[in-house]
Amino acid sequence: TAGAAQARSDVAAAYEEARRCASALVALGRAGDGAGAAELGFVGLVIGEGRDVAGFVHGAIGAVGDYDEKKGTQLVQTLATYFACGGQLTRTAEALHIHVNTVTQRLDRIRRLLGDDWQEPERALEIQLALRLGSAFRHPQGR
Repeated sequence: TAGAAQARSDVAAAYEEARRCASALVALGRAGDGAGAAELGFVGLVIGEGRDVAGFVHGAIGAVGDYDEKKGTQLVQTLATYFACGGQLTRTAEALHIHVNTVTQRLDRIRRLLGDDWQEPERALEIQLALRLGSAFRHPQGR
């Protein structure tokens, strides 16, 4: 029947995703851990069957975007500019045409929204990827 065929297909797809996740965990030095594609951050985005880009972007920087929307701030732009300027406060301030203290205050707000680890290498990579993917979705013809 069509229902049984669909069930077999669903099981096969779930098995393949589980296999990819297990391989990714071993490659990440997390053998023995368990995680689904959604829990593996950008690695899950790459290996996951569904490739939920919007979900990845929201998971990585959604709190910052939501804050911008609610408060009318420009934290996402500040974050993107900060990374584009190599994490240099003065260059970020110059690029945004604001005072260095304003950049520092915005980055402190970002830290409160994203957590203290937002500048750690793996997390920073995930955030930068989310910023780029988010930008590509907002401006698809420019990519």
